[in-house]
Amino acid sequence: MTEPICQSVALPAPAEQLFEMYLDLEIHAAITGAEVRISAEPGSEFQAFGGVLSGRMLYSVRPRLIVQSWRSSQFKAEDPDSTLVLSFAPDGDLGRIALVHIGVPEQDYQGVTSGWEKYYWKPWRRYLQESQR
Repeated sequence: MTEPICQSVALPAPAEQLFEMYLDLEIHAAITGAEVRISAEPGSEFQAFGGVLSGRMLYSVRPRLIVQSWRSSQFKAEDPDSTLVLSFAPDGDLGRIALVHIGVPEQDYQGVTSGWEKYYWKPWRRYLQESQR
């Protein structure tokens, strides 16, 4: 079993706004540049990047916590879903997202670890900076 992936990022928006942005179909797609299917409803399907990422919403507490079952196309069929926990909190004038990603299989561990920065944190920061101009 791999170690949990733990990341924390501060972005230039209130934590409550970051929570809503993650769950908003149009904004999530604008941030990542790819279509997404997502809902806060427990049991609802999640899909991003044309099905490269998929899973289900397990739990959410508006506007602070999102828990999803999660897998990428790099997971083997016999690999169980991983669990993604995103928590949203104020950090001065910024919003902070703390990520804990548990159960990512060895063959996709590096890709998922670096993928959060490449496909979410960097584009999200850029989206916020451009929308504030």
